[in-house]
Amino acid sequence: MHLTDTMVAHDNTGWRIDFVGDDGDAVTVHVADGAYLDEEAAVERARAILVELTAFGTRGGGRSLNAYDAASNGNFDDDPPLVGAHH
Repeated sequence: MHLTDTMVAHDNTGWRIDFVGDDGDAVTVHVADGAYLDEEAAVERARAILVELTAFGTRGGGRSLNAYDAASNGNFDDDPPLVGAHH
């Protein structure tokens, strides 16, 4: 999905941000009122929420295995491998 439009609406329960893709798919994020008093801050919070969600469900569509796995970026090859060690 390539983002083509961002639509923002505000009501008495908070902000509704719709991220719309070029293929017609859309993702809606509800940001509760609070510190997000303006549209720009609400959109930034919605983006942060989406980033937080991408840490989950990235392995075959399932949930992360444990807290360490959920926090990991998955790059276990920063250091040279030990002799005979395989992933």
